[in-house]
Amino acid sequence: MQRMSGVATLTAQYVAAVAGTRAVILDTRKTTPNFRYFEKWAVRLGGGQNHRFGLYDMVMIKDNHHDFCGGIANAIRQTRQYLSDQQRDLRIEVEVRNLSELDEALSVGQIDRIMLDNFDVPTLRQAVERIAQRYETEASGGITLDTIRAVAQTDVDYISVGALTHSYKSLDLSLKAY
Repeated sequence: MQRMSGVATLTAQYVAAVAGTRAVILDTRKTTPNFRYFEKWAVRLGGGQNHRFGLYDMVMIKDNHHDFCGGIANAIRQTRQYLSDQQRDLRIEVEVRNLSELDEALSVGQIDRIMLDNFDVPTLRQAVERIAQRYETEASGGITLDTIRAVAQTDVDYISVGALTHSYKSLDLSLKAY
């Protein structure tokens, strides 16, 4: 209860920090072994939303995937082919590290969300403008309570924060009757 209260409280602080913007606070899959369900539940109780629960409910093409496939375009095409071959209907998110990779993802399309990983605020704003609401946008990477408001003001749709489930402070609870 102490741990989950800490997760919910930290999530509520992040949600409050972006109030009045379109940004939705997301958790990540970075959870404590055997506690994922509870930590993700605590995020929801704190006003955030869950990203993916596991590897099975959305495809995320990360930097190592497109590096291995020879670029974002190949990674997206291969993912689409795999989903077709397996008769699976899953949303696809692609991670980009810079504006050049963003342009490649935009030229291919066939995705649902673009994760803008470790972008500084001016570059993030530029990326969101380039995407022009054609795809959902997600900011991720090193975002803190001190920086989240500026990130949210770029008009990004989602902000994923791993700290919600790995950097919370447990709430000090006591069951003593006074």
